Amino acid sequence: MALPASATAVAFVLTRDRAVSEAFYRDTLGLTFKADDGFAGVFDLNGSELRITHIPDHTAAPHPVLGWNVPDIAATVADLTAKKVDMIIYAGMGQDETGVWTSPDGKARVAFFADPDGNVLSLTQG
Repeated sequence: MALPASATAVAFVLTRDRAVSEAFYRDTLGLTFKADDGFAGVFDLNGSELRITHIPDHTAAPHPVLGWNVPDIAATVADLTAKKVDMIIYAGMGQDETGVWTSPDGKARVAFFADPDGNVLSLTQG
């Protein structure tokens, strides 16, 4: 059986401290908080859901776990930087001074940052 056409995605981000993570996703990233169902803080991801789930011994992975396509990466990076979010600059990747990497064909631009638990998040334009 395949997924029905009406199925929507649900993303999960794990945290050691739900209150801190929920504040980051709500206040810093501007996501709309929908509910606390007793198991997770639930946010709207433009029609899909993000569930911030408490795992006491969570250790963040070194790769992105969630990302957004944005129309203007420079403006989005500037806005997040103004909110004290540090972009991750990887040695040898060739990112610019703001942390934005441009693909060799110039069609995609990507930036990385982390939430309070160190979960890597990304922005992509292109």
